[in-house]
Amino acid sequence: MGKTAFIFPGQGAQFVGMGKDFYDNFSVAREVFDRADESLGRYISKLCFEGPEEELIKTENTQPAILATSIAIYKALQKEGIDFEYAAGLSLGEYTALVSADAFELEEALPLVEKRGKLMQETVPLGKGGMAAVLGLDKEKVEEAIDRVKDFGVVEIANYNCPGQIVISGERDVLKLAAEEAKKLGAKKVVFLPVSAPFHCSLLQPAGEKLKEELKKIKINDLKKVVVANVDAKPIKDKEEVPPRLIRQVSNSVLWCDSVNTMIDNGVDTFVEVGPGKSLTGFVKRTAKTKGVKVNTLNISNIEDFKEACKSLNREE
Repeated sequence: MGKTAFIFPGQGAQFVGMGKDFYDNFSVAREVFDRADESLGRYISKLCFEGPEEELIKTENTQPAILATSIAIYKALQKEGIDFEYAAGLSLGEYTALVSADAFELEEALPLVEKRGKLMQETVPLGKGGMAAVLGLDKEKVEEAIDRVKDFGVVEIANYNCPGQIVISGERDVLKLAAEEAKKLGAKKVVFLPVSAPFHCSLLQPAGEKLKEELKKIKINDLKKVVVANVDAKPIKDKEEVPPRLIRQVSNSVLWCDSVNTMIDNGVDTFVEVGPGKSLTGFVKRTAKTKGVKVNTLNISNIEDFKEACKSLNREE
């Protein structure tokens, strides 16, 4: 019998209206949004359901908004008796994974990711940094493109999403130069991402140091499920390992492709993306295909997805 992993999206997956159908249909989801509003002292639920988009995409809003929505959907699944053995999340999603594994209380995690968003945003002045997805180029070639421009400033690999998709991050001008070099080396396409800061690169190290102080204020419980960490693609064995991994995650690469491989190697054959968007499902499919392994993937960001997933997952039980 294969194992199930719940995977949680990161920043960029948000959309206006997310979570509203769960709020309207599930008391457990409504409770999550009510608790979110209370712990943040503002109506984050209203921002999820109604926008405006220009407010929702601000980092300090996006992070708690996605976390609340993903946990609301997770609670609805839990109510249906659907469970998992492994969890992982992309960047911000790692915090959601830790909440789902009971390492963090929701009330502690929400203000923490709001603060994380502010710290990440404040570290690099608006407009100075950025990120770009390099499509259709292997790791070595992306590294070569970066190597060619490194004398001009900071640009680094931020995310290893899946074979053929690597995200680079750094100073905007240098990022453009690296993008040009990547194209010369055969990249199919380079897409600049709509983000307001250069996440997961060394420019954000000061934010990681400040996050360290925030993490000291928070109670971390023993993990009830296996969570695979972004920074090393290894399962977190002990609650003491949580803060150092999260601190490093701010300015280090997200090893998402390796994390998926770790879960597959540990017997996971069903991946359920819980939360807005469906990009993680795509990354999992491509990673599994490259590995030559067959996996089931589901993504749940609305009620229709939820009903389908419940049918499918209950059938597998």
